[in-house]
Amino acid sequence: MRKIIYLSFICLSIWMISCAPDGYEKTQFGIKAAVDSTEIEVQFFSPEIVRIIKSKQGFNFEKKSLSVIKSPEAQLLKINKTDQLIIVKSDALQLTLDLVSGKIEFADLNGNELLAEKEAGSRFTPFDDAGKAGFTVKQAFALENDEALYGLGQIQNGKLMQRGQTLEMKNSNLNITIPYFYSSKGYALYWDNYAVNTFVDNDEETSFEAIGDCADYYFMYSGIGTKAVAQMRDLTGQAPMMPLWTFGYWQSKERYKTQDELVNVLKEYRKLQVPIDGMIQDWQYWGKDSMWNAMTWKPIEYPNPKVMADQVHGMNGHLMVVAWPGFGPLTKQYKEFESKGMLINFDTWPPNGGVKPYDVYNPEARDIYWDYLNKGVFSIGTDAWWLDSTEPDHINVKESDFVEPTFLGSYQSVSNAFSLEHTKGIYDHQRETTSEKRVYILTRSSFAGQQRNGANSWSGDTGSSWENLGKQIPAAVNFSLSGIPYWNADIGGFFAGRYNKDGGAKNPEYQELYVRWAQFGALTPMMRSHGTDIPREIYQFGKRGDWAFDAIEKMIKLRYRMLPYLYSTAWQVTSNSGSFMYALPLLFPDDKKVADLNDEYVFGQSLLVTPVIKPMYTGKNNDKVFSNFSKTHSRRIYLPAGTEWFDFWTGEKLAGGQEINREAPIDLIPLYVKAGSILPWGPEVQYASEKKWDDLEIRIYPGADGEFTLYEDEGDNYNYEKGAYSTISFKWDDAQQTLSISDRKGEFSGMLSERQFRLVLVNSISGTGLDENTAVRTVTYIGKALSEKL
Repeated sequence: MRKIIYLSFICLSIWMISCAPDGYEKTQFGIKAAVDSTEIEVQFFSPEIVRIIKSKQGFNFEKKSLSVIKSPEAQLLKINKTDQLIIVKSDALQLTLDLVSGKIEFADLNGNELLAEKEAGSRFTPFDDAGKAGFTVKQAFALENDEALYGLGQIQNGKLMQRGQTLEMKNSNLNITIPYFYSSKGYALYWDNYAVNTFVDNDEETSFEAIGDCADYYFMYSGIGTKAVAQMRDLTGQAPMMPLWTFGYWQSKERYKTQDELVNVLKEYRKLQVPIDGMIQDWQYWGKDSMWNAMTWKPIEYPNPKVMADQVHGMNGHLMVVAWPGFGPLTKQYKEFESKGMLINFDTWPPNGGVKPYDVYNPEARDIYWDYLNKGVFSIGTDAWWLDSTEPDHINVKESDFVEPTFLGSYQSVSNAFSLEHTKGIYDHQRETTSEKRVYILTRSSFAGQQRNGANSWSGDTGSSWENLGKQIPAAVNFSLSGIPYWNADIGGFFAGRYNKDGGAKNPEYQELYVRWAQFGALTPMMRSHGTDIPREIYQFGKRGDWAFDAIEKMIKLRYRMLPYLYSTAWQVTSNSGSFMYALPLLFPDDKKVADLNDEYVFGQSLLVTPVIKPMYTGKNNDKVFSNFSKTHSRRIYLPAGTEWFDFWTGEKLAGGQEINREAPIDLIPLYVKAGSILPWGPEVQYASEKKWDDLEIRIYPGADGEFTLYEDEGDNYNYEKGAYSTISFKWDDAQQTLSISDRKGEFSGMLSERQFRLVLVNSISGTGLDENTAVRTVTYIGKALSEKL
């Protein structure tokens, strides 16, 4: 009876709209209209963000977004009708709806077109979704030929600009697909759909197509790219603060096989005095594949996992432990999930193990998952999670697999959101369990909104090659541009077996690749060594004094000296929707030379990173591997226009808008700092929290005005959400050559009441490289404003 009443209400609504004098209806958040057999609703979420929903008339459906958590908001809208057009203006943009064709166009307030739907661009083709009536839904747009598009998640195709291609947008080991793009015209679009999508961009159209109940997309007008990222976060949620220690160095491999092996690796790092914070326990600590992911510990190899965690903590390290979404048939979890109909009945990793994934979309199933994980793994003192195979792996694929039921409908209708829901379960439950440890999740997949779950995605099981190293850069910045700030890659690539016949970690060819990958990894949100075939601990590459060892150690030390910069950037991510890795077109939209520059990026506010992605010093001659450092080779670099740049290593000042050749010795990554930058330089430490920041070097790069906010808190709890943190703002007035330091804002337990700032004005003889520099002036700071002319 209820369904009959509801359908009658829908029919009445359609009749009211079609009979309305102007052919449309004003609503609290926008307008509704019926055009031919399509219902169209326009909802404003802010003056700059508008949602478009198109559905077939009379089709009964209910949609609650998995990604979008923002609600529509009433706006001051001006609505006018001229002939067959409805024009809706907010304070930031205008939307035009054609009441004859149903076509929607977006423009700025001056009438300059931003985006238009293609004529007859909305299509609904009936589709039987596992017995449920639905559609294959398509929405097509008409873009300008010279318009650049970025985003779409982490697509490892080596492209920065994502025009002129057809993509199956399906999450997999190496690709993280997010149906979002940003245009060089200053707008972005998010297609809110969780099925496998087809993205098409050609001379005819730009479109998304997937199964679904409706066409549902968000148009966001920012004018500049950094604001577009902020709008996506506004829609889908903010990223919480990660623990301070997670910005240190991580060591992993596939895999440590006993608790003693893992502990001894950390002991060796401490003995060598190479900085490290994180140790990672990979798979099969639970036993055979039939016991896959049992969340228990093999009694011989791991006789007391709590002692293992305690030993790691005793050496000022932290422990990350892997967990998977699939369970072997002999595990307690498998049996419980099976009895409650909470398994998705297809094969996942490992092959021939009978392993099935649990229904991550079911809140009760997520409760059960955490209960086992908490008792078996978190209780021993685990600090962070490695959630592997979160696409998830799908093997022995059958067509029937895709119509398997989940709590939210067929698997095919929600498959791309698997990682989002899985990480949500861990994040929510750990937050409920304790506030003393911030949730930190390493995950192989992602989806729009996953940043709110404390997740850092990695780029999957990459092959160890120079080509794959190069692909990481555009993949990372497009992923970040899609709204998710935390990303990393296996340093050295995952599959490295091709180098084993020539010595593995002692193979000069692999050593050069690994060193260059480590240089890139040091300038990403997480610096993590991992892979199979070849062990990756620093001492596997030689000893101190050997070129590979020394080059790796140099990058680890660089990472630790940058901790104040990294942690303050993390605060900008959390509090101001900032990013760690910026595609150059977002920051330099007027410089056409960076529009498709795929091998450089900006890290944080200030650093231009130009990784070396080709071999320079090693190779093969008659199948014999060699290294040759008799000549220093160079890398071609473009310095974006509109600012001056300082060479980080030499202090040389260079004009933007030019190409240069920069020498790239094996132990150096070309790195440039934007004029006007203020860079806090931390102490040399063995782990992130070893020393307080009571004697920071503050590097000032003159040539433009600049500012920087130093952020500090207790390091690893959620008291910052209650206001337990402090910020200190630094401002550089270039004309007056004066640095102003603000009053400290906020406080927290253990906060420094007095400290030294050593002020360094960067030039060719001061403020360069890793080492501490002679200060122009040292000031004592007690939380009160200071001004120093340098």
